[in-house]
Amino acid sequence: MKVGIVGAGAVGSACLLSLAIRGVAREIILVNRNKKRAEGVVTDARYGSVLLPAVDLRAGDFHDLAGAALVMITAGINEKTGGATDRNDPKGRLRLLKTNGDIYRQIVPEIVKAAPEAVILVVTDPPDALADVVHTIAPAAPLLSTGTYLDSLRFRFHLARKLNVNPASVDALVLGEHGTSQVFLWSSVRISGVPLASLPEAKELQKLQDEVEREVRYANITIIEGTGASVYGISVVSARIAEMVLRDERTVIPIGSFNKDFGATLSLPSIVGRHGVERILLPEMSQRERELLDKSASSIRNAAA
Repeated sequence: MKVGIVGAGAVGSACLLSLAIRGVAREIILVNRNKKRAEGVVTDARYGSVLLPAVDLRAGDFHDLAGAALVMITAGINEKTGGATDRNDPKGRLRLLKTNGDIYRQIVPEIVKAAPEAVILVVTDPPDALADVVHTIAPAAPLLSTGTYLDSLRFRFHLARKLNVNPASVDALVLGEHGTSQVFLWSSVRISGVPLASLPEAKELQKLQDEVEREVRYANITIIEGTGASVYGISVVSARIAEMVLRDERTVIPIGSFNKDFGATLSLPSIVGRHGVERILLPEMSQRERELLDKSASSIRNAAA
């Protein structure tokens, strides 16, 4: 199976390595505006790939994406370059939309022309609003946004650290936008099936919620302040999503897809298989959480408009 990556920057390069390490695809094509950059990344990764599951890594052009089952788009400016690192800015990643939207309008027609059957996975920030841009350009294309999958993993990690348990034992979801309006579904948090409210730590629940939400909501900025770019978490998440698609796993994760009821691409628990999202599952939530989800959808719609 073939996977394509468009964009050989820090995130695209990390995605290529994560795909190779996980043994997701037999062939990975890296496309970049500056092909020399793509060739350098591929050449470097090839030497290490000798120790990995068999994979053919190639730098190519858009026409080389033909036959790809999934194409990731990682091209565009990042948060640091685009000035989206102010914790007090309600727009957050949405500040990058106009610039990256213009880039996507050049890229997407080329992808659809070369690989019309491929699932398109939007990785670039802001992924949900950019997925809406892709939807307007290629409404028939199977389309995913990485959405709040990474945010949900961050939620599980930080909550697990507060409770001193393994993150694998934590069932917790972030829904809506991969951005400042994301919604933490506290009402459904479970620790290996046990409701959070029944644990001793719930006595100071508001303090716990405030601390965890702050850590998760601004995790990307914390990373950027240290390294300049957030690449490793999203690369593993993107490779895992590709794995679900290529293997037709029908795994349920919080992931972004266009939702007619909300009029925007946003994340809800969804069954992911060969053709992207097979079905969306609307979870139980409190009235307040539903109001926040509607507000998050409105934020994405307004940005895309």
